[in-house]
Amino acid sequence: MFDAGWLNIGSLVLGLVAWIIPIINLAVGKKQMNKKWIALTIISFSACAIAICLQIFYNLYLVNIKDWSALSEMRAVAVASTVLVVITILLNTLTLFLYRNRGAL
Repeated sequence: MFDAGWLNIGSLVLGLVAWIIPIINLAVGKKQMNKKWIALTIISFSACAIAICLQIFYNLYLVNIKDWSALSEMRAVAVASTVLVVITILLNTLTLFLYRNRGAL
């Protein structure tokens, strides 16, 4: 049987990946030009999107098993998803400005 807990773990891991990639891009960008920064930015945004999709699938699972009390915590999921998206956008925007100003485009 499928263990839906993996959806939350996968969401957490992918959310961290979405943040770690631009942080590495920013750290490397100060020392040398990273020619793969565009691909890494796309991977970061993709990880963010998949993390949110996994949360949606987890909520679908909760609806299917009729766990209404767990669904009452949707506010926390909405806040966490918003924080994930906003920080991912900010980090990748910083990366864009760093590499644009260094002539890497």
